[in-house]
Amino acid sequence: MTRERWSSRFIFILAAVGSAVGLGNAWRFPGQAFNNGGGAFLIPYFVALLTAGIPLLILEHAIGRRAQAGAPAALKQLHKKAEPLGWWALATSFVIVSYYAVVLGWVANYIYSSFTLAWRDRASDYFFGDVLQISDSPGNLGGFSIPVLIAVVITWLLVWLSLFNGVKTVGKVVMWTVPVPLALLIILMIRAVTLPGALVGLSYYLQPDWQALLKPDVWAAAYGQVFFSLSILFGIMIAYGSYLSKDSDLTTDGLIIALADAGISFLAGFAVFGTLGYFSNLTNTPIEEMSVQGVGLAFITYPEAISNLPGGAVSITIFGLLFFLMLFTLGLDSAFSIVEGIVAGLVDKFQWNKKKTTLGVCIAGLLGSLIFATKGGLYWLDITDHFVNDFNLIAIGIIQCFVVGWLFGAKKIRAYFNETSEIKFGRWWDIMIRYVTPIVLLYISISYLIENVQVNYGDYETRYIVIGGWAVVAATLVVGLIISIFRDRLPVADSQQASAEEEG
Repeated sequence: MTRERWSSRFIFILAAVGSAVGLGNAWRFPGQAFNNGGGAFLIPYFVALLTAGIPLLILEHAIGRRAQAGAPAALKQLHKKAEPLGWWALATSFVIVSYYAVVLGWVANYIYSSFTLAWRDRASDYFFGDVLQISDSPGNLGGFSIPVLIAVVITWLLVWLSLFNGVKTVGKVVMWTVPVPLALLIILMIRAVTLPGALVGLSYYLQPDWQALLKPDVWAAAYGQVFFSLSILFGIMIAYGSYLSKDSDLTTDGLIIALADAGISFLAGFAVFGTLGYFSNLTNTPIEEMSVQGVGLAFITYPEAISNLPGGAVSITIFGLLFFLMLFTLGLDSAFSIVEGIVAGLVDKFQWNKKKTTLGVCIAGLLGSLIFATKGGLYWLDITDHFVNDFNLIAIGIIQCFVVGWLFGAKKIRAYFNETSEIKFGRWWDIMIRYVTPIVLLYISISYLIENVQVNYGDYETRYIVIGGWAVVAATLVVGLIISIFRDRLPVADSQQASAEEEG
């Protein structure tokens, strides 16, 4: 079976940037900076980017290109017992994209209602009442929120259309879905920093709290932001790397992708904090009392700020549309890249028809989204995201570093990607993969476990934590182990080639 190829180096970079840049850049990065020392957070963030983010990104591109296969098959070529790790990553990705699509459904509702300004001056009531129609507890699903359900179906249709013809379609889609949100973000940033009171917000964003650098949690937060922002450890970048030609420049491209992701996060901070500074000045609300993280920022605080922009209904409509269109296009790239990673793994192993497999994964993803589209869906989304996104990805990262750094050999992988790269990496890369990154991940993981054992996350009842959190974590691991048991259906020629490359 002939491997698909990116139509150009530029398209690959656009696709990888589109996957990396998502909702986490628009609201998670500003929130992390807000809670972890403001401008001082940028120091550990860029240290984490250089010591862990870039090394892991290039690692995943390299093992994907080397194997010409998705995550499970690529990891299996590194070590025969590493295939379950790839399936664990893809099972985790499936859960994440199931609820990620629902968040995009929320955004789609705001895009639609921006024409009527239904959320103007009542963002909280609109979000919890009109959109979510939220129930009183996770135990009360309350049926579907019809606006969310309709939007989720449309979102999955767009994901499928983006992947309909493989990387050829992806290449055409990212030509729009990467530059457009960046342009929208720049417009929002320029508007934000020119608003009255914007300097109050920007000062809060950029003014360093140097004492924060002495706190281990701030450094852990920086590394966590880098891991989650770059789309590493999902299996995505391995799949994207597998569509590269053997002579591609991995280090240069990896640096471009990582720095573009960081730069867009930084720009998003200006757009968010400039607007919040204006809102703080307008309402005499201290900025430290605002919600600068998560759904509260995107669906309540920011819309409230937009509702009070000068210029009347026309101005509010324009900037509301710009903001939510930016969020949707940012998130769409990330969503279909996750699906592409899953599809690549299944097609490689079972030799299924790719178009049919893509359709099947999208239908399965839609079905998985249904619980999060109920009136109790926000609770389950919050619980599942906390456990699966945080625990699974960190654990996968630790094991992946062990497989590559110790079992296969970091030096061998480095020699492989250096051979075709203009910028050569030295032994420092080996040290990052073998020691620094796994140690930092282990610290985050232990801290996470201690925190979640001591106190139930979000004060949810234990039964909901077990069902929506730990049980889902266990299920992804079990699914990964089960799928890896099935025998590969590789053509004989491909099997021989893979074995020869493994020996080489």
